[in-house]
Amino acid sequence: MNSHTVLQYAAFLALVTVLVKPLGAYMARVFERQRTVLDPVMSPVERLLYRITGVDPLDEMDWKRYAYCFALLGFTGTVALYAILRVQQFLPGFDAAHMSTPMTPDLAMNTAISFSTTTTWQAYGGETTMSYFSQLVGLTVQNFLAGASGLSVGVAFVRGFARQQATKLGNFWVDLVRSLLWILLPLSVVGALLLVSQGVIMNFRPYTAAAPVDSSEVKTIGDQSSTNPAPTMQTIAQGPVAALEIIKNLGTNGGGFFNVNGAHPFENPTPLSNFLEMLAIMLLPAAFTYTFGRMVKDTRQGWTLYVVMSLLFMAALLICGAAEQQVNPDISRAGVDSQINGNMEGKEVRFGVSQSVLTAVVTSNGATGSYNSMHDSYTPLGGTVPLVNMLLGEIVFGGLGTGLYSIIMLALIGLMLSGLMVGRTPEYLGKKIRPSEAKMITIYALATPIAILPLTAIAVVSKAGLAGLTTNNGAHGFTEILFAFASSMANNGQNFAGLSANSVFYNVSTSAAMMIGRFALAIPALCFAGLYAKQIRQPVTVGAVRTDSITFSVVLISTALIVMGLSFFPALTLGPILEHLLGFR
Repeated sequence: MNSHTVLQYAAFLALVTVLVKPLGAYMARVFERQRTVLDPVMSPVERLLYRITGVDPLDEMDWKRYAYCFALLGFTGTVALYAILRVQQFLPGFDAAHMSTPMTPDLAMNTAISFSTTTTWQAYGGETTMSYFSQLVGLTVQNFLAGASGLSVGVAFVRGFARQQATKLGNFWVDLVRSLLWILLPLSVVGALLLVSQGVIMNFRPYTAAAPVDSSEVKTIGDQSSTNPAPTMQTIAQGPVAALEIIKNLGTNGGGFFNVNGAHPFENPTPLSNFLEMLAIMLLPAAFTYTFGRMVKDTRQGWTLYVVMSLLFMAALLICGAAEQQVNPDISRAGVDSQINGNMEGKEVRFGVSQSVLTAVVTSNGATGSYNSMHDSYTPLGGTVPLVNMLLGEIVFGGLGTGLYSIIMLALIGLMLSGLMVGRTPEYLGKKIRPSEAKMITIYALATPIAILPLTAIAVVSKAGLAGLTTNNGAHGFTEILFAFASSMANNGQNFAGLSANSVFYNVSTSAAMMIGRFALAIPALCFAGLYAKQIRQPVTVGAVRTDSITFSVVLISTALIVMGLSFFPALTLGPILEHLLGFR
């Protein structure tokens, strides 16, 4: 890896770091209902929405009501989107001539669950399956609602640490509205305009038919005898791409307007647009660490979490970048000896290895499947990095809200283990981790391996699961299946595209993983917050591990790697590690 690439990665992380404090402080003011610059515009709209819906903004909820409302919104959004997808041929903007992928009941169910859980796993090509109405009204609306509801759960989780002797965690509908009006909507407007300035399209034109320039059509100078065959027409999809593109990144959703997602020049035309889209993915989850520090009245706690996330992020960049700069032996054996730019298989020339790796690491860490290169074509070690990022459980920045409570729940595991080793009751921010809280932590920790490993095992021993391996088998095929369920469980949505996932088996099984990843993690986190809010915050004792120290950072990173390794190292050995040892064969 050259110094230019390292400098590019460092500059990206430096810019994110500079923006963490102002944006994090702004979000804290929004959720604590303090005055902000957008209040004159948004407050009247907020009051109108409460009047229309009958929401009492002063009626706070305990964790059970909060979790119920969160689940209710997810269920309602799923049903509404499913209905839109099933009848899209009767709705405006449906182009039957170009919609070649049928929207079957199982695919519609999978897609509806995918977008209502921020997973945006796509077993279809957007431009050949979705009408403009479905993309704009169905998918884009769900991107806003699902992203805002995740951020709301994160805020409620933080209140569990900030409050004392309390039974309430806030009002879900108020947090949802404020997430939409004060954060996601204004950032989306600005971001969409910036993307349009870079060439991201935003129109409702019909698909364009064009005759491509082909080598067989080009005459050699002076050759009058050659004849040109009739050109094969190419269909160029159009559509309101910019509206979907910005919120899929800001909301850590990732569903692309086109089949190739961020590799399509209409979604991501320039290196600058790629940089802006990656920044949109990182900003809110990164800044939320500072929001946490502000709300618990100890910003050092937030900065400690951010530093741990950043160290893991940079490690992933360096490992993946170094792997993708290596020569691919499979390509060399095919007779292509020169790979001076590294492993460019499956990567866009306009991005190269460096920005492709940056995007792979940002999106796999940020619970956003907005890839700009084909991860299925990465080297085994390079492809292991986004897979491990997801198996870690969204702890490196992660999704809106989910990233913060994921890393804190993991930190609590480390504190519990540390406490057992020294014979002390573990505590965090002056509150004890008692048996009731420990149960929620345990449920949270076990949910990911319990979901991913059995589903992967069923897939590799069943005809329906193996039928998806139409391109690869062996170790790489196993990795494709493991990656699919890891991505679904992490509510990420990326895939190894060699797996043909549009089947009843994968549409149903990945839907199950998505729902577990969304609700079997959020609800225990809310329950933990409700239990923690009831305690009185005590001064940190001398024997307790300081949670704003280097020691705590080491404990947190070690816990993350140990928990992930104990759960998934055997599976990784059967997949990418074995493939690497076999020389990519």
